[in-house]
Amino acid sequence: MNILAIGAHPDDVEFGCGGTLVKYAGKGAHIDLLVMTDGSRGGAARIRRAEQLLAARALGVRRVHWGGYRDTLLPSVRRLIDRIERTLRVVRPDFIFVNYPEDTHQDHRQVARAAVSATRYARNVLFYEGPTTVDFTPTVFIDIADEFERKLQALRRHRSQVLKTRIEGTAICEIAEASAHFRGVQGRVRWAEGFAPLRLFINITGVPARLGRPRRRPGRR
Repeated sequence: MNILAIGAHPDDVEFGCGGTLVKYAGKGAHIDLLVMTDGSRGGAARIRRAEQLLAARALGVRRVHWGGYRDTLLPSVRRLIDRIERTLRVVRPDFIFVNYPEDTHQDHRQVARAAVSATRYARNVLFYEGPTTVDFTPTVFIDIADEFERKLQALRRHRSQVLKTRIEGTAICEIAEASAHFRGVQGRVRWAEGFAPLRLFINITGVPARLGRPRRRPGRR
């Protein structure tokens, strides 16, 4: 199985679906990232790039692809669509995770819009949330209880960013913990990540025969 996670910036993917990627990697899936910008508005580009590579290793990622753009200076949606489509042809993903369109950060919105068009022939596309996401109502939840510490480890690899939350005295890992706990409550587990599917293809196979038999009414033979 091939998984592609798309993020507008370094550390977007770790926050939004890091635990899920760790879970998939543990099952033998091949994980690729597409990071659209260099993160230079939040620090030196070379540092952000190095941190992203360390974080990807913590998640079990096979390859990191780079969009090559600068923060807040993304090109037209048409060019972003082309860039995402090129990566899709290389990775051939079974599942795609990407930023949510309703977000206060313009880069997140633009990448999400481009992904909607670029993935129009893909079967499974799910939006993840971030600290700046608004009006997010997930309907798909993935239990990350066993993967939660690895998710935090990956976030901590972005050392230049852990305290840049614009919330005084609050680190990004604290926000991630609060989010995972809340989504866990919604999904009836300890820790979870929530997703809003753009498209989700359910393949029903291997249903035991006993599940397909109608129940007998009491007292009838």
